[in-house]
Amino acid sequence: MSKKFTVSAVIPASPQAIYDAWLDSRTHGKMTGGGKAKASPKVGAKHASFDGYAMGVNLELVPGERIVQSWRTTDFADADPDSRVTLTLAKTADGAKLTLVHTDIPGGQDDYKTGWQEYYFAPMKAYFATLAPPKKPGRAKKKPAKARKTAPTPR
Repeated sequence: MSKKFTVSAVIPASPQAIYDAWLDSRTHGKMTGGGKAKASPKVGAKHASFDGYAMGVNLELVPGERIVQSWRTTDFADADPDSRVTLTLAKTADGAKLTLVHTDIPGGQDDYKTGWQEYYFAPMKAYFATLAPPKKPGRAKKKPAKARKTAPTPR
């Protein structure tokens, strides 16, 4: 019997920045801190992460909104079909809410829910936080008043 779960987190980046990072080999590896990654922004392209531990194919891509990939790890039995990962991205006040739905997980594969949080969401939060401009405490500065043009006063 296959399994399914949903996890989500708010990442301090725009939906488009997360989308682009997920589908870029170099940035994917950096944002997860997980070794070499292979990624592509093309439907049908293969992907791999964590030095080949996880792999699959891009099935559907909607820039800045949605990524659907087939997904399997080296822990899957050869006879196991690929599982499916669907990421949706939505803008929030603090960045983007990333919701990940992982379906069709073969029986006996139980650690992926924790793995997504530990090996993806936590390092992604840290990675994107270093790229965000620091927030300044206190009130917002007022714009300076524009100089007014007045007619000269008669004497």
